[in-house]
Amino acid sequence: MVYPYTAIGDSLTVGFGAMPGNGFAPVYRGMVERHVKSFVAYENLGINGLTSSRLYEHVSSNPMVRQSLQQAQIITISIGGNDLIRAARTAPGTNLYPHFNKALSECKNNFAGIMKNIYQLKARTNQPYIIRAIGLYNPYPQVEEATYWVQQYNQYLDGFYSNNFATAQIFSAFAGRERALLSIDHIHPNGKGYRVIADQLNRLGYRPLS
Repeated sequence: MVYPYTAIGDSLTVGFGAMPGNGFAPVYRGMVERHVKSFVAYENLGINGLTSSRLYEHVSSNPMVRQSLQQAQIITISIGGNDLIRAARTAPGTNLYPHFNKALSECKNNFAGIMKNIYQLKARTNQPYIIRAIGLYNPYPQVEEATYWVQQYNQYLDGFYSNNFATAQIFSAFAGRERALLSIDHIHPNGKGYRVIADQLNRLGYRPLS
């Protein structure tokens, strides 16, 4: 049996910051294969710099993305980090709360739209499947507003929990370990950081897939 796996999202899905093959998606794929004892057909549709609004557009209207999601029995989603980064860089030195609050509201709405589209696509198939979102760590731990933003967004993701959906929360694993888990740009994970993400995904289990 072959399990189709589609990874969608931003540079975390791409694996930016780590050597090829060391991003969370290929590492997680290997973990899935060891668990299900079957081949996992892997398609990485990650795009560097992708925002939640752009991913919503892709999931809503891109035929290739929609077909891949409809056929997938394993889906991972990493999105929201670029929304956070844009808000943090909007107006340095000013009150960032309004910018973060606006970005958070938009990100929540976009993620809800993404999930609605995926569930509509999956309603057309009777195959078991799992959807795994990756929560955010804070690449700006020194910015209080950013920490609040990340925690609020992660809490929102947890609200989607269902038989098919769960969120790999990585905030605590990265907090205080940024120097060890982030690459030289201090934004993206390095190989160790991506391994942490894959481990958190693996700990969520694989029901109802297996």
